[in-house]
Amino acid sequence: MTIDYSQARETMVEQQVRPWDVLDSRVLETLSALPREAFVADAYRALAYSDLEIPLGHGEKMMKPVVEGRTLQGLKVQAHEEVLEVGTGSGYLSACLGALAREVVSLEIDPELAAAARARLDAAGLGSSIRIETADALHYRTERRFDVVCVTGAVTAIPPQFLAWLRPGGRLFVVRGQSPAMEAVIQYNDVNGSRIESLFETDLPYLVGAAPAPQFVF
Repeated sequence: MTIDYSQARETMVEQQVRPWDVLDSRVLETLSALPREAFVADAYRALAYSDLEIPLGHGEKMMKPVVEGRTLQGLKVQAHEEVLEVGTGSGYLSACLGALAREVVSLEIDPELAAAARARLDAAGLGSSIRIETADALHYRTERRFDVVCVTGAVTAIPPQFLAWLRPGGRLFVVRGQSPAMEAVIQYNDVNGSRIESLFETDLPYLVGAAPAPQFVF
């Protein structure tokens, strides 16, 4: 059976993403335009626009379209801004961020996932403004500052360096807490101090090294 991916993409936006209160026109246009099927393994292409987390291998999963939509809307990425993404994964959200921003630097701890995402972005002609670095975000050091930091894996608590990567007025998206009840938040680096806005509840795999310590019961 031949799948009409354009129709599947439109259905995803109209029946999944928009009903979840994603109303930002730039975000909806981006999700409507980018070929999500190009960022999943052949075995999962038929599920590319389903309301599912799609396995990427190496213990990683692609976020549901509704979560991606709410994430992008919450960050309010502008065309002149520079973005740091933590967790490249498939490269799809990197492509979305690249369509909305001026430049994206994306960190991926797994070299194979990083290489696969680079290849997918290049094959789709979407990678000109996106640089992928193989790095562990929890030990990443840079003097550069960004307007937006987007973290695609969960953390128990927000590491201080994540906020330190922001310029004044910048925004950090991150999912924090303990599975299965996690909170997606935007942390703002305002002039008068940081503040946190709660967006929605979800449950994501932890970043490598960011899971809570095991609890021993005697």
